[in-house]
Amino acid sequence: MTTTVLSVLFFISALLYSSVGHGGASGYLAMMGLVGVAPSMMKPTALCLNILVSIIAFWRFYSAKNFSWQIFIPLAITAVPMAFIGGMTHLPSHLYKPIVGMVLIFSAIYSFIFAKKLTSEQPLKQVSKWLLAIVGAVLGLLSGLTGVGGGVFLSPILLFNRWASPKVVAGVASGFILVNSISGLFGVLSTGAKLPNQLPIWLVAVCVGGFIGATYGSKRLADPMLNKLLSLVLVIAGLKMLANF
Repeated sequence: MTTTVLSVLFFISALLYSSVGHGGASGYLAMMGLVGVAPSMMKPTALCLNILVSIIAFWRFYSAKNFSWQIFIPLAITAVPMAFIGGMTHLPSHLYKPIVGMVLIFSAIYSFIFAKKLTSEQPLKQVSKWLLAIVGAVLGLLSGLTGVGGGVFLSPILLFNRWASPKVVAGVASGFILVNSISGLFGVLSTGAKLPNQLPIWLVAVCVGGFIGATYGSKRLADPMLNKLLSLVLVIAGLKMLANF
């Protein structure tokens, strides 16, 4: 029963997140936290699902010319090694749960506050490659530690500072999430972590959801109301993680 419930929830998460170029890791972590999945399984599972959905999102946004190599490369160069280090780092349950809980609540705030910004175009500003490299390193480490791809932090930074348009932000975020998730997963697996037997089923669910969401989002930006509804789920899950550590 849990496998079926999570399959449906993962499908919905992938659909919503991929519409803005995200892999959906914070959503997967939220759903697993709500149904009581063991923390040792949460990080590798979220990273695997993230990789598949971010591949789809990256392909759709890049094909639609919503991408910037100038922004992506400085971010990725520092993020990838830091994500591997974060993936190798095992956080005990009493530390992992509150950190993930805070990440989920931040994700909820982002989804709610930036819902309207995701559908608006604003004048852009130039950004230093060194600053992007620093941002990449910090977010890469956080990605590997928690099992998120970092897009939920990168997107608001890019949007708030007006370093890219909403659609380009979505495209860059999808690529950033992809390389971070791959690096983080290698780091996790290098410590002997195991993947759940249900993973193939969940991969199919997020593949379908990710394809629908990314196809829609690459052509038409997501409905702000959907992001606000998603924020409610993230808050509930985040509070649950904080309450149970």
